[in-house]
Amino acid sequence: MPSPDWPAPTAGAPVDARVVLPGSKSLTNRYLVLAALAGDVSRLRAPLRSRDTLLMAGALRTLGVAVDDVDDGDWLVTPAALTGGGSVDCGLSGNVMRFVPPLAGLAVGATRFDGDEAARHRPMAPVLDGLRALGVEVEDGGRGVLPFTVRGTGTIRGGDVTIDASASSQFLSGLLLSAPRYEQGVTVRHVGGTLPSLPHIEMTVETLRDAGVVVDDGDPDTWRVEPSEVNALDVQVEPDLSNAAQFLAAALVTGGTVHVPGWPQYTTQGGDFVREVLDMMGAEVVLDRSGLTVSGTGGILGVDVDLHGSSELTPVVAAVAALAEGPSVIRGVAHIRGHETDRLAALRTELTDVGAEVTETDDGLRIVPKPLHGNRFRTYADHRMVMAAAVLGLAVPGIVIEDVGTVGKTMPEFTTLWERMLDERVPADA
Repeated sequence: MPSPDWPAPTAGAPVDARVVLPGSKSLTNRYLVLAALAGDVSRLRAPLRSRDTLLMAGALRTLGVAVDDVDDGDWLVTPAALTGGGSVDCGLSGNVMRFVPPLAGLAVGATRFDGDEAARHRPMAPVLDGLRALGVEVEDGGRGVLPFTVRGTGTIRGGDVTIDASASSQFLSGLLLSAPRYEQGVTVRHVGGTLPSLPHIEMTVETLRDAGVVVDDGDPDTWRVEPSEVNALDVQVEPDLSNAAQFLAAALVTGGTVHVPGWPQYTTQGGDFVREVLDMMGAEVVLDRSGLTVSGTGGILGVDVDLHGSSELTPVVAAVAALAEGPSVIRGVAHIRGHETDRLAALRTELTDVGAEVTETDDGLRIVPKPLHGNRFRTYADHRMVMAAAVLGLAVPGIVIEDVGTVGKTMPEFTTLWERMLDERVPADA
């Protein structure tokens, strides 16, 4: 059931806040899958606890893996012989629906996958066809979407597989993560359009290597994972850098300052690109050992930016662009039409409805700022739309965000953190 609408707070003064972020969804879910395959108990320190990661933990439990809460929010993951016979709720999580079926092929028995109604429209064929090519029986009625059933036999032959991952890097990551436990490992070749979100593939490769798995990614569009044991993990989950975007954008929009402690000096998270985008849009951006600090400088510049590798930033960047001094073009994100919703169409509709001039292009958006006004901002069960609307609301009174609870997909505490950030703002007469 949709949650209540939420009037987006307007900033009456520049923000001046320190925002501590929860852990990365992308890393938490990758670590969970690898921990399920490991040879001993793993510990995930400060993992993200959101709908997506709780669904992933639930999926592993369905397959017989123990995921236990310990201490101050850590997870202990105890691997076991994988068993089928259950049902996995994918919710609206692309990670769950694309990372867990290759794992379920290693279980003994049938595992059924389904999710939210909107999830039944998200493409799955590259993963399912890839599994079939590797020797796994999959029943989907030829539809290539949820619901479907994976019939595992306890082992998977593995070998070579060719897929088109141009619609989502998750297709490729899903096959790679379970590959070390396949008899022959896996060699995945991508054919088709340009791969989106390359940082997420690099993240998958790095997490595999951190677990002792040999991965050869030296040839273009080809990844070879050797069959091997998976080492147990003891990892601190990095802050979720994509979920930092709206808080950092608040500094630029209000002419204030936001500091995020613990920002990594090196990361495979695509959300790190927000530093460069905000710099292009006129912010002062400083990364040092204390973390990342972004300050507004009194204006917002329009940009021409390719977000192909960091497409999850698109909604927040689009919202900031609607408040800029000149037009902006966002490129390289055609694939986000297949995310939780068609994000390009959703952003065009909602930004137009508050007064901006927005045009969809083949691979993105062109945004021309106009005088903006309040309106009900629909979110389409998409957490990133909530975040975009909140950024707009800082400068535009009367923005009311529909179904704000959908942000729980990756950040259940979003509204609390947002209001706390505004409570820390400097006085208007400072």
